[in-house]
Amino acid sequence: MAAEAGRACCAAGWPWITYKRVLGHMRLIVGIAVVLLSVFGGYAAMGGHLEVLWQPFEAVIILGAAFGAFCIANPPSVLKAVGGIFGTLFKGPRYDKAAFLELLGLQYTLFKLAKSKGNLALEAHVENPGESTIFAQFPKFSADHHAVEFMCDYLRMITLGTENAHELESLMDEELETHHQERERIVSAMQALADGTPALGIVAAVLGVIKTMGSIDQPPSVLGGLIGGALVGTFLGVFVAYGFFGPMAQSLRNTYEAESKYFLSMKAGLLAHMAGYAPAVSIEFARKALMSEVRPTFIEVEQSTAALQPAA
Repeated sequence: MAAEAGRACCAAGWPWITYKRVLGHMRLIVGIAVVLLSVFGGYAAMGGHLEVLWQPFEAVIILGAAFGAFCIANPPSVLKAVGGIFGTLFKGPRYDKAAFLELLGLQYTLFKLAKSKGNLALEAHVENPGESTIFAQFPKFSADHHAVEFMCDYLRMITLGTENAHELESLMDEELETHHQERERIVSAMQALADGTPALGIVAAVLGVIKTMGSIDQPPSVLGGLIGGALVGTFLGVFVAYGFFGPMAQSLRNTYEAESKYFLSMKAGLLAHMAGYAPAVSIEFARKALMSEVRPTFIEVEQSTAALQPAA
């Protein structure tokens, strides 16, 4: 079905990359809709009364306590990043096949210039990338501050005379690991939220039972409603944990892992260049570091680099 939709979009004039982005955006919306319809639709279909599930104060107890615990557990940097979580979940990985193809083209241009005129020819470009004629050819890369900084920092070290590839690789690994840890803290925070909300649901249910015991002299019809309302707390805590918070944490993890390949590709290309390989071979090292669903073919890379303007 997805393949047929893709062909239909392409026939209508949509680029394949645009179709994949739309599909990625719809993935979140469709997933949420399926969860809600399956749970509440199934409950209603089996004869349940939806109005019994409307317990707003149970939700206040669970979600409010979860938010408070989230604030206690995480540093300000993680709390600040929470605002961008939903954008990341909705958009998915920021790097698509076109972005990776552009990255390989940039590396090819830089390495070709270094091979023909020496590594010192790169100095003017890495010292002021905003005015570089090379970086100007690759707008998606130039708009990514972190990627530009990563590339220029290590090219600068090469122009300054760094020759030990193993030491440079260790330094790259340390920087990438630090970047991974910064993002992993966000994922861990979301996972901790998913792990904690079922217990907070029990808290809300216990409070509901305490409230019920205070009305023990009421008729069974009233007690039944109070007990049902108390059990909604357990339901709500488990529901939001495994229906939303847990999957959101896993989606963030998958997105961050996919985006990390952008920097691993740069690392592979830079190390191959330091080893003395030709530009075409160096970017083949970089290409092989990419995941299969976004990895350009050898022919696509060859055609793309052939169309590039020579470095000034």
